Amino acid sequence: MNTGERNLVWADALVAAFAAAGVRHAVLAPGARSAPLITACLRRPEIECHVINDERAAGFFALGIGKATRRPALVLTTSGTAAANLFPAVVEANLACVPLIALTADRPPELLGWGANQTIEQTKLYGDHVRAFQALPLPEDGLGRFLTALAARLVETTLHPTPGPVHANVPFREPLLPEALPAPPPLPAPIAIHPGAAAAPEDLDAVAARLSGRSGVIVCGAADYPAGFAEAIARLAAVLDAPVIAEALSNLRFGPHDKSRFISHAARLLRQSELPSPAWVLRFGRFPVSRSIERWLAELAAAEHLLVAAPGEWPDPLWRSVTLLRGDPLAVVQALAAACRPAKTDYCARWRQAEACAALAANTFFEGSVARLLLAALPAGAHCFVGNSLAIRAVDAFGGMGDTPLTLHGNRGASGIDGNLATTAGIAAATGADTVALVGDQTLLHDATSLALCARHGVTVVVLDNGGGGIFDHLPIARALPPELLARGWTAPQRQDFAALATAFGLCHRRADSLDTLAAALAPLPRGCLIEAVIDPRVSQSCFSS
Repeated sequence: MNTGERNLVWADALVAAFAAAGVRHAVLAPGARSAPLITACLRRPEIECHVINDERAAGFFALGIGKATRRPALVLTTSGTAAANLFPAVVEANLACVPLIALTADRPPELLGWGANQTIEQTKLYGDHVRAFQALPLPEDGLGRFLTALAARLVETTLHPTPGPVHANVPFREPLLPEALPAPPPLPAPIAIHPGAAAAPEDLDAVAARLSGRSGVIVCGAADYPAGFAEAIARLAAVLDAPVIAEALSNLRFGPHDKSRFISHAARLLRQSELPSPAWVLRFGRFPVSRSIERWLAELAAAEHLLVAAPGEWPDPLWRSVTLLRGDPLAVVQALAAACRPAKTDYCARWRQAEACAALAANTFFEGSVARLLLAALPAGAHCFVGNSLAIRAVDAFGGMGDTPLTLHGNRGASGIDGNLATTAGIAAATGADTVALVGDQTLLHDATSLALCARHGVTVVVLDNGGGGIFDHLPIARALPPELLARGWTAPQRQDFAALATAFGLCHRRADSLDTLAAALAPLPRGCLIEAVIDPRVSQSCFSS
């Protein structure tokens, strides 16, 4: 067997092993050194392949698939800076706990350090940002069982106990491929893995005793909660008669479940209402986005803070938690609902009254009203990716709730504005559902080339065109700096022709400067379209501050 034949047999065996372990998507960034791996992926009917030239966009596209399916996608690059361009997506996958498998092709080890073209040190390239790293040897015979076990192990590690990225570096010598392609191998027998751990019954009983009979608040941050969690948390809230602060990315605000005790305007009402302090706070998911909620939690020094988190996670930057409960959140909630009893107070009723006042709709056209109208207009089963900076704050503070089942996504691991459109396109490709991105103008411009992916996959992009980095007008630095200096160094005003940009990438374009024109632009929801919501930054600042 010559080198090219051995390379392809090796790559075929590895990719077949990933398919046997349940991988169904591969994102391929074309390159020569990765030719054996790309060829192997293209020959596997079980794996849907997505070819994307920009490696940074490819990484975020794979991230989007992981978000939408909760299963890892392979993302393949050639050697050199191509592999380095996956770094932002790997960082986000790490911090957001999204499964992702990075396969980087490499030159053979004898070329490293001798000035060979496109050759860099790729061993542990992503450092501590991956759950596991595997340096594969050069292809050789007799290691098929190793590749089967390796693929199963990487898939298991990217999913359990805490989802996140893994990295395998795969070197090849030339010639990279054989002159004739043999038939691909059959799938190997999969390895059965049964992960998972349950919280101890005595721990659950102790937590139930501390919650029962006292007024408290449940806080649900962003997380990939299991099916049935929304109904279960509503039941626990009813048993305890406790309000539930549900952040937008918790995906608990939209759907047919009971939301009578859910609070969607906490970021506003905690600034405006005088609510009595709770005796306890029970938190699930990531730490809240809202600064108002963060300040409120920080001020609750006398309250008992309890945190439910997966193994390896500790989302408590305030260091308030006195109880940390490990386990499946659905099982925890169901057990607590069966064991708890309510407090005999009007505490929850006061929260619900404050929520009703905060929910009164504003007719002003700004980021918050755009978010509210957009979410209300989406059809059942739609996916909405919410960009960082001002977009996520608008959705969280003003997006409200509804009975239509929707799924909201966001890159809140590292909270960057890079790759937001590519992530959205990955979600659309994985689900085939109506998919919308709500992003700021700077976020769109940062990932503008991914508009081509949005056009390919029918994504609707709603851009909040407030003339630049509007988020900085709402941060403390805006009060510390002269307006001219803030504009030069932070806001960076832009006058982009979004209509021309949409046309260049194959998207239709609609412009909205009022709630009526936005409603018309969204009815019916246009696939493969850029909707430009033109917002006066002065109006925006006034609405958020009031």
